[in-house]
Amino acid sequence: MSQPNKRKPWRMLSVAIAAVLAISVLAACTKQAEESKVKDQPKDSSKVVVTYTGGTITENEFNQEISMMKFLYPEYGAMLASDQVREQIAKQEVVYKLLAEKADDKSKEQGAKEGTEQLEQYKKSVGDAKFKTFLSDQKLTEQGVKDYFTRVMTVINSETNKVTDDQLKQEFEKNKDQFTTATVRHVLINFQDPKTKKERKKEDALKLAKEVKAKLDGGADFATIAKKYSEDPGSASNGGLYENASVAQWVPAFKEAAEKQQINKIGDPVETEYGYHVIKVESRNEPTFDKLKDNEKAALKNKLAGESIQNFTEKDLAKLDLKINLPKVPATQEKSGTTSGTGSTTAPGGTTSGTSDTKAGTTKDGATTEGK
Repeated sequence: MSQPNKRKPWRMLSVAIAAVLAISVLAACTKQAEESKVKDQPKDSSKVVVTYTGGTITENEFNQEISMMKFLYPEYGAMLASDQVREQIAKQEVVYKLLAEKADDKSKEQGAKEGTEQLEQYKKSVGDAKFKTFLSDQKLTEQGVKDYFTRVMTVINSETNKVTDDQLKQEFEKNKDQFTTATVRHVLINFQDPKTKKERKKEDALKLAKEVKAKLDGGADFATIAKKYSEDPGSASNGGLYENASVAQWVPAFKEAAEKQQINKIGDPVETEYGYHVIKVESRNEPTFDKLKDNEKAALKNKLAGESIQNFTEKDLAKLDLKINLPKVPATQEKSGTTSGTGSTTAPGGTTSGTSDTKAGTTKDGATTEGK
C-alpha cells in the first residue's frame, strides 16, 4: 500500500491549482511583470480576444498562457486544442488577473517570494540545460515563468490569508477522516488464486479467511500467519503491517474497519472488491483540531482557497460582461495536439496526466484506492 508522499514545496503549486480547475489544467495570467519591468518591451499590438469589465486580454497574452501550460504540463498538449478547454483557460486567466490585482500588499510580497522559490526549485528539478530548452521550445523567458509563478502564488496567498479559524475548524470537522491514521495488520484472501490465476469463489475465499481468523484467535502470531497466508503483495512480507497509515487512502470497507474496529481485536473477515481481509487494528490516532500540524492546516487552507477561487469563477465572472473571441487552432496543431521538445517530461508539479498525488495507491495490494 503506498501512502501519500510528502510533497516538496514546488509540488504544492500544482496541487493547489489543480484543486481549483474542473478540467485539471492551470490557468493563471502570464502577463510579463509590472509596468516598471516592461518599459523596454515592444507594445502588444495583437487583437483583443477577451474583454470584461475593467480589462482585456490580447491574443499575444492568451498565446503566452497556452505556451506556459505547454511548458509546465506537456501532457496536456492534446487538450489545449479543444475549444472548450481554451475557453476555460481564458476565463481562468481573467480570474487570476483580477484576483491578483485585488490582493493586499502582504499577499503580493508572499507571492513574489514564493514565486521566486518555485522557479528556482523547478530549475533545480529539471536541470539548467533542460530548462533552457523548454523555454526555447515555447518561446518563453525566465522572467515570464517567474511572473507566472508569482501571479499564481499571490492569488493563493491572498485567498488562504482570508480563511478564518472558524472556517478552518468547520472544514476540519467535515474532513476528519483525512487526518485519521492507524497501524493495522491484515491477511488478504484474494478472489483470485495468485498461484493458478483462476477466480476463487467467494464462499471458498471466506472459508479460508475464517480459518485464518481461527488460527489468530487461537494465539498464533499475526506476523507469521500473514507471511504464510496473506495474498497482499504490499504487506505480506512485512507481516501484514501498515504502520501509521492514512485511513482515507483505503477502500470503504477496509477504511471503516480501521476506523471502528476494537483495538487489538481480531475482526471478522471484511469483504472488499479484492477479497476477504482479516484485520487487527493495533493503534489509531484521531487528531483534534488543536493537534493538527502546520502542514495539515495549510492543506485545509489551500482547499478552502481553491473553493473560493472556483466560486469566483462560477458566480462572479457572469457579472463582468465577459466576452471571449479566441483565434481558431490551426488544423495541424489540432490534429497533433502535441508540444515541441517536451514530450512526457514531468511538470513542475511532479505529476503527469493531471493526476493528484494526495491518495495514490495500487490496486494490487487489496486495500488502497486509486485516487479516490
